[in-house]
Amino acid sequence: MKKAQLVFIPSPGVGHLVSAAQFAKLVLDRNDNFLITMLVINNPYAESISKYIESLASAHTQIKFIALPETIAPPSAEALAVSAEHAFSCYINDHKTIVRDAIVNQVMANNPAPIASVVFDLFCTAFIDVARELGVPSHVFFTSGAAFLGLMFYLSDREEYGQPKFRPTDPDYIIPFYANPVPYRVLPLLHNDEGYETFAYHGRKFKDANGIIINTFSEVESHVVHALLARDDIPPIFNVGPLIDHRGKSLSGSDAVKRDEIIKWLDDQPEKSVVFLCFGSGGGFDEAQLKEIAIGLEKSGHRFLWSIRLKPSKGQLHASYFDNYGEILPEGFLERTENTGMLCGWAPQVEILAHRAVGAFVSHCGWNSTLETLWYGVPIITWPLYGEQHINAFQLVKDLGLAVELTLDFRRDCPTDFVKAEDITKAVKTMMEQGGELRNKAKATSEMAQKAVVEGGSSYVALGNLIDQWLENKP
Repeated sequence: MKKAQLVFIPSPGVGHLVSAAQFAKLVLDRNDNFLITMLVINNPYAESISKYIESLASAHTQIKFIALPETIAPPSAEALAVSAEHAFSCYINDHKTIVRDAIVNQVMANNPAPIASVVFDLFCTAFIDVARELGVPSHVFFTSGAAFLGLMFYLSDREEYGQPKFRPTDPDYIIPFYANPVPYRVLPLLHNDEGYETFAYHGRKFKDANGIIINTFSEVESHVVHALLARDDIPPIFNVGPLIDHRGKSLSGSDAVKRDEIIKWLDDQPEKSVVFLCFGSGGGFDEAQLKEIAIGLEKSGHRFLWSIRLKPSKGQLHASYFDNYGEILPEGFLERTENTGMLCGWAPQVEILAHRAVGAFVSHCGWNSTLETLWYGVPIITWPLYGEQHINAFQLVKDLGLAVELTLDFRRDCPTDFVKAEDITKAVKTMMEQGGELRNKAKATSEMAQKAVVEGGSSYVALGNLIDQWLENKP
């Protein structure tokens, strides 16, 4: 059979790159008739991104990675502070000519195989126009859940019908893609006009694509899937998840040593006795909040593994590691918790969630982390920080019943937001001591997730249908 090409264009963030690489690998595992090229947009605010791409390239040798020229001015710190999503959408949009030239000169010119689709990330809708200009199909690769996709369609509908933007005094919103009314407080990424308009714009542009690929599985978001299928104004939906990198990145040096220390410590703990705290690449806190977390964990009396970071400095997106724990955390904390707790910077999250000792996950509720947690059947304690994490947390707690609420509306960028030690203690004790029903539901969801991706499962079938559509597009 003749080859066909796919051009992937992820947003320039680690979470987006991880999902795109996992999906590309999944496609090749199912059908080796595809040649996949990934165009990588520079992220000027993530110094480690180039090293991460090198790691991806070495791990996925069958995928060709092309770093695009760094000729576009990065978004300003001021613009990022107003709405990072809007600022980066504009930055990505400015790459249209660069992307077109890369496809023509480095993809089409180097291989006669037809392009079956340009597969672009949710913030990269500008490249629908590039694909149309080149006469090739395009597909959205949506790295968050189906409910958030539905929310973006809902925003575009509101704009189309001239409805006002969200305001603090509004009653809870009846959004078809959520089973419960949605309060204003869990939609911080839509509280300013720039953020609202950005997501409404992308939701509107999605309708021009040939299909939408979602990193979810139909069983966990059945309410949303039915609501999406009821619409006749959107492209075909393909739920192909959960996409999870079970192996993680290859480790060497200090990372390998730390990984071994963490796993050895977990091996020595009783089953389901450890609370794991990790908040993603941007998940750090100021010193006052870190102290409060420490107090809350100690008072809970439960074992813990805490990936600890300071909040990003102004103009940066990634949180920073530090080693001087004793200078920041309460006096004597390290000594008192020596036998019950472990602190680390970087953590091998997937391996930790898979470990028998882990009984709960205090999470920022980023979608990749959420899917990893659901896969391994670990119940969640929600602590969202930014982006769509708040509405993900709301969905997990209210709609899906898979999480305990620590907070749903904490704002990393709001200096007055503060989670008290007693609330942390309460959430941990509630989950660890009274969370039997949640554990059972998490286990059942894990079984559904693992069935979805094997032959005959819903996501397996959806991917087959998508591949058929791509191959049918070949001349």
